[in-house]
Order: sequence, then structure tokens, then C-alpha cells
Amino acid sequence: MNPIAYTMFLTSLAIGTSITLLSHHWLLAWVGLEINTLAIIPIMTKTPHPRAIEAATKYFLTQATASAIILFSALTNAWKTGQWDMMLMTDLHTSALSIALMMKLGLAPLHFWMPEVLQGIPLLTGLILSTWQKIAPMTIIIQVSQSTNTQLIITIGLLSILVGGWAGINQTQLRKILAFSSIGHLGWMMIVLKFNPQLTLFNFMIYILMTAAMFSTLMIISATKMLDISTSWSKIPTLTPIMLLTLLSLAGLPPLTGFSPKLLISVELIKQDSIMLAATAMLASLLAMFFYLRLTYIMTLTTPPNTSPSLLMWNLTTKINPTVTTLNICTIMMLPLTPSILMMM
Repeated sequence: MNPIAYTMFLTSLAIGTSITLLSHHWLLAWVGLEINTLAIIPIMTKTPHPRAIEAATKYFLTQATASAIILFSALTNAWKTGQWDMMLMTDLHTSALSIALMMKLGLAPLHFWMPEVLQGIPLLTGLILSTWQKIAPMTIIIQVSQSTNTQLIITIGLLSILVGGWAGINQTQLRKILAFSSIGHLGWMMIVLKFNPQLTLFNFMIYILMTAAMFSTLMIISATKMLDISTSWSKIPTLTPIMLLTLLSLAGLPPLTGFSPKLLISVELIKQDSIMLAATAMLASLLAMFFYLRLTYIMTLTTPPNTSPSLLMWNLTTKINPTVTTLNICTIMMLPLTPSILMMM
């Protein structure tokens, strides 16, 4: 792809998200979401491969359906209330709007497009889809959270945690595993949304940090299958143990960064007398814990078949970007900074 065109599409992504973040008018928010959708489709098809074309088509159809529901909900709400203000929503329109936004995010049971789309695109585009593309819909959900149906949000959140763990167990493709990991993390954000939107925002920030670190590390070794990470120790021996800790942070194990959102959300649910909800979410997250631990086991505790000279690439030519190192360190060591981050928020 022409570098000028590629830069233009990336700029359009930034503009679309910025318009949605800065708008209080439903029509402007919808325009920002549409710019986001239309800007990423050429980036998906940058490599003209049938799988990429299929992924872009699925993504476009899903996002177009969700955008149509958002526009219809905003229009009927404006007809009833007489205003386009995002904070003035009726319960019925908020429920339809929430479902459409959850379709954009890929929450269960509206998640079927996400693993397939992520599997058909390169790792860099998958990074954009898993992080940047979720900022605008998540911001709108947080803004309208006070008028959203509580039972709907909690049900979809719990279902997403279950699907994210259960469906990821039998996967061998890393992009699909990260897609189901994303669904599970978004489920944790949803179950606490009505009780404490600030925690949802904090969890979303940590999720973006951890996902960016994992995708950036996989891009260095061009790993798309579990077999690829089983030989990562011979390509990047210094980064392999850090990648192991990043995976465990995604799983939410202490004392890593990923433990803080799960701990705070569980404490908040217990404070709200939702002990059964907290217990169910923690038990469901054990399913996701299984495939994270399986990845770490394959990466560090198994040795693939090798001939003697190929056991280690002594002439290592892989260059690690300082940004990747910074992301991984933050993913591993930011747990002590949690109180400071929450105070700033």
C-alpha cells in the first residue's frame, strides 16, 4: 500500500475516534464511529489475500448493522425527547443502543465475527482492531451506563467471561486465542459498569496496555500459531521470559498488573452485595486461566524436535523495539501504581 494512503487511513482512525470522544451529539458520535469503520477496512485488505478480504467483509457487515441500530435508536430517542444530547436517553432506546455497541465491541453472544476477523488479518491490524477500535464504543457505553438496564449488562458480561474462556481452550491459533481473551476481559468490564464506571475505565486502560504488549511481542517473532512460540526461546531468549510474564498478567495472576482490575472489580461487587456474581465471574475466569497457562507451558517447558546445530541461533539478528520492552515492563510491574492511577482518574 502507498505510504501516503496508509498514513491517511491511520489519520482517519484517529480523527474518527476523536470526534466520538469529543461529541455530546448523537449524530456526531455516529459519524465518528462510521469514519473509524471505513478507515480500517483498507488497512485490513492491505495484503490482498482471500482471508483478509473475507475478514474485511465480515467486519463491514457487522459494523454496518450495529451502526444502523445506533442511528435508529438515537433518531427515535431524539423524536421522543426532542434532543440529540447523549445523556438524555430513555430506557428502551438505551437497551437497543447498548446491544449495538456491544456488537461493535464483540461481546457475547454477538461475538461470532471477532475471532474470524482477527484470524484473517495481520498482527499489526489485529492490534489496532483489538485496542484502538474499541475506544470509541467503550466510551459511549460508559457515558450512557447510568440509564442502561442492569440485568442486560450483567448477563452479557457473565456470558462474555464464560465464552471467552470456554471457546479459547481448544484454539491453536494465537490470534483467535487473543480474540477470546479480549471477549473475556470486556466481560469483566461490563459486570462492574453499573456499579462503578471508573473501574470499567481503569480495566479498559490495563486491557489496552496488556494486549498491545502481547501483540507487539508476537510481531517481533512473526508468531501466529502455538508452534511458533514453542521455538521463541531460540529467537528472542531475553524476551521469552518476559512474554511468559505478560501472558500470566493477561490471565490475572498476582503480583502482575493484570491482577489489579480483577481484584478491584471483585471487591466492588462484594461491596454491592453481589457476592454470587463475583464468585461466578472468578470461577468462569479459571477457564481462560487454563489456556494462558497452556501457552506458557508450550513456550517455556517444552522443547520442539530439533537437530543439534539448530538448538540455538547464536547469531541473533532480531532487534527489539524499546516500545515493546516498555509495554511489557508496564504489563508486568504496574500493580504497585494502581492506587496512584485511580487517584488521577
